[in-house]
Amino acid sequence: MLYCFIVKLLKSNRETIKQYNNKTIIGKVIKIMKSSINMNDWINKLDKSVMLKIVDRVKETSNVDTFYFDYRLNSRPGQFVMLWLPEINEKPFSIAYDTGEGFGLSIAKVGAFTEELFQKKKGERVGIRGPYGRPFWKEKDAKNVVMVGGGYGVAPLATLAEELAKEGVKVHFISGARSQDLLLFNERLKKLKVELYTTTNDGSYGTKGVVTDPLREILRQEKIDLVYCCGKEQMEKAVFDLCEEAKVNAQVSVERYMKCGIGVCGACSVDGTGAPTCQKGPVIESATLRKITEFGKYHRGGSGKKEYFK
Repeated sequence: MLYCFIVKLLKSNRETIKQYNNKTIIGKVIKIMKSSINMNDWINKLDKSVMLKIVDRVKETSNVDTFYFDYRLNSRPGQFVMLWLPEINEKPFSIAYDTGEGFGLSIAKVGAFTEELFQKKKGERVGIRGPYGRPFWKEKDAKNVVMVGGGYGVAPLATLAEELAKEGVKVHFISGARSQDLLLFNERLKKLKVELYTTTNDGSYGTKGVVTDPLREILRQEKIDLVYCCGKEQMEKAVFDLCEEAKVNAQVSVERYMKCGIGVCGACSVDGTGAPTCQKGPVIESATLRKITEFGKYHRGGSGKKEYFK
C-alpha cells in the first residue's frame, strides 16, 4: 500500500526523500504529511503496537465478551484502538472501559477476525495501538441529554454516562437489542444515576419495540439539549432524523471500514465531505452529518466498493 511505502521512505535518509519532487504523487503526499502533522509523531503512531496480555475476559451477552488489559490508555469515550492479531489482521474496536490504570474492549463475535480473537485465552497477548479518533464531548450548556445505544453500541456510551452523571447532567439512557440475551451492560446501566429505558424487538425484556419509540416520547415531553447515539447505522439515521425534526443537536458514532486508523489510507473517507472517519470521527455532530451523503444509505467495504444497508 502507498502509506506503508511512505512510512519506509520517511525512515530512510533525506537524500532518498529528495528524489520525490512535489510534482509526483508520492512527493505531494509527503509534503502534505510534513506540513499537517509532526512527521516523527505520525511514524510512531503508525508503528507503535504494544503487545498486551489479556488479564481477564468476561462474557457479557450471548455474542459479546469483554477483554481486559492492564495498560494506561488515557482514552476518551467514543475513541477506538486498533487490535492486531499477528499473522491474521488488524481491526478497530471502541473502548468500553477505561479506569486510568487499565481498559476493556467489549467485542461481538461476528466474522473471521473475531472468530480468531475469541480463541484467545486469559494470559495470551494481542497487539494494541491507539487510542485514535474523535470522542464524544460534553457541550457547555447541555444539562439534559439522551443516550441511545443499540446492541454493542452501548459500550462507549456507558462510560460517557458514568462521567456525565457524576457531573450532575440529567441522562436519559435508551438501551435496545433484538432480544434480552443481546442486551449489553444491563446490570451496569442499572447502577448508574440515569433514567434507563430498555427495549427489545421481541419484547423478551423491557418494552417491546425499538429505541426510537422512547426517544420520540422524551423529545416530545422534555427540553433535551443533546442526543448521543451509537449502534447500527440504520438505527442511527432514524435517531438523527428524529433529532432534526425536534431541532436537537446529536453526536453520532459512525462506523466505517478502517485500515490505518490515522487518516492516511483513505479507506474510511465518507462521501459528501471526503473526510476520514478515523480522524474527523468516529463521533460526528449534526452539522457535519447533514453533509455526509452516504450516511444511513451505504458504506464501503475493504475493496472500496459501495455496500448498501439493508
